Amino acid sequence: MKYRLTCLTPTLVGDGQRLAPIDYMVWKDHVNVLDQRRIFRLLAKGPRLDSYLSQLKKAEKLDFASWGGFAQNYAGRRIPFEHASSAQHWEKTRAENLFIPTFSTGPSGPYLPGTAIKGALRTGVVHGKLTPKLMNDLAARAASEGRLPRNPGRAVEEGALGVGGADAMRLISASDSKTVLDSVFKIFLLRASTLEPRGSGKFELAWKQVPGRNVKRLEDSTPVFAEMAVPGTAFEGDWREKAPRSNRGMDVAAMLGLVNAYADQLLQLQKQYAEWTGLGVLKTNLEQLESKLGEVRQTGKGCVLPLGWSAGFLSKVASLDTQDEASRQILRQVGFYARAIQSGLPFPKTRKIVFLANQPATIAGFVHLEIVGAN
Repeated sequence: MKYRLTCLTPTLVGDGQRLAPIDYMVWKDHVNVLDQRRIFRLLAKGPRLDSYLSQLKKAEKLDFASWGGFAQNYAGRRIPFEHASSAQHWEKTRAENLFIPTFSTGPSGPYLPGTAIKGALRTGVVHGKLTPKLMNDLAARAASEGRLPRNPGRAVEEGALGVGGADAMRLISASDSKTVLDSVFKIFLLRASTLEPRGSGKFELAWKQVPGRNVKRLEDSTPVFAEMAVPGTAFEGDWREKAPRSNRGMDVAAMLGLVNAYADQLLQLQKQYAEWTGLGVLKTNLEQLESKLGEVRQTGKGCVLPLGWSAGFLSKVASLDTQDEASRQILRQVGFYARAIQSGLPFPKTRKIVFLANQPATIAGFVHLEIVGAN
């Protein structure tokens, strides 16, 4: 059998690699990734190698006046910005914020790791099988010990899915996808939005500026740039299924149904956020995703799910109800989240918003996974 995974919003599944500002130069609304090996071989034939190495060592960005010809003639890849205005924002951004995360790439080209698919499906299935008792037990244990136990998710996952060979997710496996063309990727601009209280249970939009400040003007916030697959990009690979061990076991159709229910609740939360912030384009695009989900559920063709980098906190946790007291009690034990929980504001109050045509428009990483038949 095969799977086909189609990006519904810009999607990045990375391998931990980032382009440093000295690895590329921006020219003609493109990020031109320099072929450094080729450049070194060229410069080794003349007297300019030392000055080039010196600038690589000291500079935050390469001096375009001196080395801009490399962007034109010695680029291994040329990745277009999603919108021409992004190049202007890039010019105004400090170098430490110009490290660009890139899509997972192997010797043959960019591909989607099968583990990313399996992990995202697992989150959705655990969400569907999660019981209040599992959450309450974990919260009680955290409260009694004064900290979270080591690897707290394991007990919850095993309680929801089964242990070892009885783990329901052993019924499915997904291979790494076939490679895709470099032309399906663009450099997208993202900014982090946040909520500020306005009184009477209402909120207003603010934007995050590095380091750690909220600003009212969008232009004053710190942009982030990332290489992402454009909507409509399809990844294909091998898909294998096993029959459940018993008639009472969960089959693949039931799994995909649980993932769709998870995506439905997640989209409701994202729509609520769009209403709080007044981001109209974001809300419209989330409603379109909601319509797509309804179509997928009606036809029984796979599932919609969040995947990869910048899809946000809610795409990585099985318990979406962060207002639930058991969830908040657990999060209070995590230093990174404790302060946000104590503020009393909705959690999480921030989102990375993907910009389209220079407008805050969508959430990254929503995809449609479909099982498309036999080999």
